Amino acid sequence: EISNRLGWLHSSEVMRPAIADIEALVAEVRSAGYTHALLLGMGGSSLAPEVFRKVFGVREGYLDLTVLDSTDPGAVLEKTRQLDPAKTLYIVSTKSGGTVETLSFAKYFYTRVVEALGPEQAGAHFLAITDPGSGLEQFARELGFRKIFLNDPDIGGRYSALSYFGSVPAALLGIDLARLYDQADVAAEDARNPFGSACTLGAVMGVLALQGRDKMTLVASPAVAPFGAWVEQLVAESTGKAGKGIVPVDQEALLAPDKYARDRLFVHLRFAGENGQDQALAQLAEAGHPVMQFDLNDRYQLGGEFFRWEIATVIAGRLLGINPFDQPDVESAKIVAREMMSAYRESGALPDPEAVLEAEGMRVFADFKPGSLSDALSRFLGQAAFGENSGKGRSYIALQAYVQPTEETDAALQQLRTRIQAHYRMATTVGYGPRFLHSTGQLHKGDGGKGLFIQLTA
Repeated sequence: EISNRLGWLHSSEVMRPAIADIEALVAEVRSAGYTHALLLGMGGSSLAPEVFRKVFGVREGYLDLTVLDSTDPGAVLEKTRQLDPAKTLYIVSTKSGGTVETLSFAKYFYTRVVEALGPEQAGAHFLAITDPGSGLEQFARELGFRKIFLNDPDIGGRYSALSYFGSVPAALLGIDLARLYDQADVAAEDARNPFGSACTLGAVMGVLALQGRDKMTLVASPAVAPFGAWVEQLVAESTGKAGKGIVPVDQEALLAPDKYARDRLFVHLRFAGENGQDQALAQLAEAGHPVMQFDLNDRYQLGGEFFRWEIATVIAGRLLGINPFDQPDVESAKIVAREMMSAYRESGALPDPEAVLEAEGMRVFADFKPGSLSDALSRFLGQAAFGENSGKGRSYIALQAYVQPTEETDAALQQLRTRIQAHYRMATTVGYGPRFLHSTGQLHKGDGGKGLFIQLTA
């Protein structure tokens, strides 16, 4: 499998000849009056485009691109109401061509466009990005999509940021692809040096993880903070298997040094002029916590940052003795999900577990009987192996929210994680479902049971 997953090493040289074709497509849709784009995808197909949108914004006259990777009805309805089908380009993006959430999005929005504009015009509002021979390629040809971009099948989803999966959305936003690949080339040259930044980062990540510092905490300055979500998937899905794993911690509050156990590595990614986190990180370093720092002077250096982290993650995986290119537990989970769906089709119902507590408008599901909501939370988190014993048991807490992503919910989840983090001195992560299944899900299932998981549904 490894030999068939190395196409990303040559993304820059392979994609440069394709820039003209991508830019021609962008010019075509701009002249046709399109003003917005909606990318439909999960995991590696959606995270890099989201980074591009949030870090670069939208260049004047180009398409305002957003990402849909939540199946929450409220999230889907919000995009439906916000976007005018007549002026929107829908990008259906999935490597396998069979990702159920992505294809469900595609069918839903295609139906909406047909209803609004008619079947003759609908196909022109859709692009597909996928591997050759996939089900999506066939689907797109049958429905007459405006364009189908066939990606190198030797590039895994989480390593695809600099392939069609990232470059097409980037170009629609008005990003200069040649300039982006110039920075990727700089990083590739650095990676050839065994003492360069990429190899050093990977070696530090791997060696410290073997020593128990397996909570790689990314501290990113505001302008580059969205990059953390992409790093989170790359590191979690690449290293979290066979009872091992590096837990990527993104967007966690910076606390005093005594609020951290000795299981952390801090990596500071700082944009030029943004030094608001420097003092806190200096205090952490003085207290004996390892801190690495990388500075960016230009947004286009993200092209190199993608490559640097890919190289580093592969090196860390090699030091851990695992294959950084597979995701065995994700595949097994898909099998179980398909079995459940088959059972649902036959019986018309999904399993309905009994709540162990109902109080204050909430239902609690657990394998113990709590007396109250606070008792439920404290007893569950009481399993935490915090402090100096954090490497010997349950050593991180993941909040998993199956609700519509909103700024208000973001703030509430951040407040909750910070309180848990400060009290238990444990790493905390936050993810929306089903998005996190395509990002950190492999780590959650494959790292040997180091996490405690709190799921919130509504």
